[in-house]
Amino acid sequence: MYRLYHKIPKGLEPVANVFKQHITAEGTVLVQQAEDAATNQGGSSGAVQEQVLIRKIIELHDKYMEYVTNCFINHTLFHKALKEAFEIFCNKAVGGSSSSELLATFCDNILKKGGNEKLSDEAIEETLEKVVKLLAYISDKDLFAEFYRKKLARRLLFDRSANDDHERSILTKLKQQCGGQFTSKMEGMVTDLTLARENQTSFEEYLSNNQNAHPGIDLSVTVLTTGFWPSYKSSDLNLPSEMVKCVEVFKGFYETKTKHRKLTWIYSLGQCNINGKFEQKNIELIVSTYQAATLLLFNTSDRLSYSEIMTQLNLTHDDLVRLLHSLSCAKYKILLKEPNTKTISQSDHFEFNSKFTDRMRRIKIPLPPVDERKKIVEDVDKDRRYAIDAALVRIMKSRKVLGHQQLVSECVEQLSRMFKPDIKAIKKRMEDLITRDYLERDKENPNMFRYLA
Repeated sequence: MYRLYHKIPKGLEPVANVFKQHITAEGTVLVQQAEDAATNQGGSSGAVQEQVLIRKIIELHDKYMEYVTNCFINHTLFHKALKEAFEIFCNKAVGGSSSSELLATFCDNILKKGGNEKLSDEAIEETLEKVVKLLAYISDKDLFAEFYRKKLARRLLFDRSANDDHERSILTKLKQQCGGQFTSKMEGMVTDLTLARENQTSFEEYLSNNQNAHPGIDLSVTVLTTGFWPSYKSSDLNLPSEMVKCVEVFKGFYETKTKHRKLTWIYSLGQCNINGKFEQKNIELIVSTYQAATLLLFNTSDRLSYSEIMTQLNLTHDDLVRLLHSLSCAKYKILLKEPNTKTISQSDHFEFNSKFTDRMRRIKIPLPPVDERKKIVEDVDKDRRYAIDAALVRIMKSRKVLGHQQLVSECVEQLSRMFKPDIKAIKKRMEDLITRDYLERDKENPNMFRYLA
């Protein structure tokens, strides 16, 4: 077909059109299948379907890329057709998750320990290469970056990353595809962890040289740079005295290294191993810092009410309900709750369950996950507003005077590498910049804007 039609002027355009329609139809069917599966099965199996979808889209891309390079001799028309087709169905949401989130989750699955993909190193490299190529078709690259960063943070902080080399390798690929600004924070995170490990080693040396400073329990601290990591809320948790001592000791050590930095403790990311002395046997419990602080209250009290626990820990209702649920209503009932119901209410009382036992000597007590999707989307929205403001000011600064239509289209063009800005949002930001005296409307022609220095 190609050899036959490429001799005719404009003969290839209809062929490229048919090619584009065909790929779009095939891709849309894949998305629809995943959507149906997610709706019918809901929950966890839906998530697996979504991962399968990314695999299938990668296979589809490989198949048609082969056509473009071999049958259509890399002709630009067919590259364009392939790109436009993939842009259509790669931006559809599945099961309530945007394609940016699906792609970030897919990467997470490949890069974390015990992910459900058992691949050789070469296969992982190859798959990551293909994922980054798919990202080129996705319009909300900033949303992908935010989801990816959140998942990267979890992999790094909880030591779930299978291989540091793969982590660095995908960042290099993303940098080539989307530019240095896109990956600068993520690269900072990976470097931070290497520095944190060195810091921990020197902390251990400091403790062995200052015997009287030892906090009495093993402590490892990961010091991070605020700007690189996702923002975590730091709460004023009332720590048990044993932990307060740890914090003081580490502070003393850190001040020997630098006087100019302020430490903010993020207890929500901490993990503790504590010994539970039960009637039948001792069991080591792996819990979060919050859960540990809650359990340690029962060393001094036999029975505590919801409000007593709340006052002693200084926590919000939302946090406390999750905590007490994980310790008294979930799989492992370390605390006994009165009345014995499945939900936590403010009139409940709690006791230590001394009869608890388990066949394992160590158990991990999970906290129910918080759905972060809404917060990530809100954060990205906020960042987009700043990005639009900056682009408008940049354009007007160099042009001084510009028509409305031109300003909007230049702004779209500048930002479309990261996301497709909404025209309404751009107009809103323009109005905002006028009220803040960055721009003004021309007196004679309201469709012209002037830059105010």
